[in-house]
Amino acid sequence: MFTMIDPFGRHISYLRVSVTDRCDFRCVYCMAEDMTFLPKADLLSLEELERLCGAFIKLGVKKLRLTGGEPLVRKNVMSLVRGLSKRLGDGLEELTLTTNGSQLAKYARELADCGVKRLNVSMDSLDRDKFRTLTRWGDLDQVMRGIDAAQKAGLHIKINAVALKGVNDMEFDELIRWSHGRGMDLVFIEVMPMGEIGEQRVDQYLPLSMVRADLARRFSMTDLDFTTGGPARYVRIAETGGRLGFITPLTHNFCESCNRVRVTCTGTLYMCLGQEDAADLRAPLRASESDELLVEAIHSAIARKPKGHDFVIDRRRRAPAVSRHMSVTGG
Repeated sequence: MFTMIDPFGRHISYLRVSVTDRCDFRCVYCMAEDMTFLPKADLLSLEELERLCGAFIKLGVKKLRLTGGEPLVRKNVMSLVRGLSKRLGDGLEELTLTTNGSQLAKYARELADCGVKRLNVSMDSLDRDKFRTLTRWGDLDQVMRGIDAAQKAGLHIKINAVALKGVNDMEFDELIRWSHGRGMDLVFIEVMPMGEIGEQRVDQYLPLSMVRADLARRFSMTDLDFTTGGPARYVRIAETGGRLGFITPLTHNFCESCNRVRVTCTGTLYMCLGQEDAADLRAPLRASESDELLVEAIHSAIARKPKGHDFVIDRRRRAPAVSRHMSVTGG
């Protein structure tokens, strides 16, 4: 059995693959309204993405998450999902997606038929007008129909909500009760300083330590050992019976157990979301039909995986900690 072990003894078993940098939303904390996307010619083909994922699976990846942008807006993306689903039980233990939910009504049944069991849906507000403002183009009713279709297909949904000071912080109680009332986990995420998208994000930063302290005045929370393989730390809410997670890239570094790497739609491997160091996998992928050069490049990159990220909110310079947009790396 081949494995990927970084310099700190962490086994890399979780791969997040951005299949496109494009999205049908323009969420204010993720990308600029007038985003310039990559030329389609720069993207790996779906066949190349499948081959790349296959190499990682042979090297020990057990969990594979497809992301974007919005992964379900890539043309013929389900051919990639179908191809990867054939590897379930043959090294790959889980295939999942992160989505904004806009295309779920169309694809939920097929995703379930491919062996996808869980989805993350990014949704920051239950208020239609606010949802439209946050996403610029999004339709909350369309997302709700997608969630309905996904649950009808038997998919387990986790709601991801970015905590934004003065924007959606007054909705947290409602989001908890709504998510848990539908049998869905909810995870709050601190806004991350990535990409030039305007200055307001610095002012919207809300430490989740403060959120948890505030919620504790109204909810009884018990820490859980539960994990889905990601960085969220979970609690059980006694009043709802549901799970609530916190992802804290700024107030609490969660890197000590990091088992993740990310590949972009152009074949660039980022060993850490919060660092700029990267490795080009497109060149070795295309250099030979054999995976020998590709595997060599992957091992060389894993050997440089840092101990952790160093996200910092710079209130004086009001500049992002990382210049690339979240949509490029795939969250």
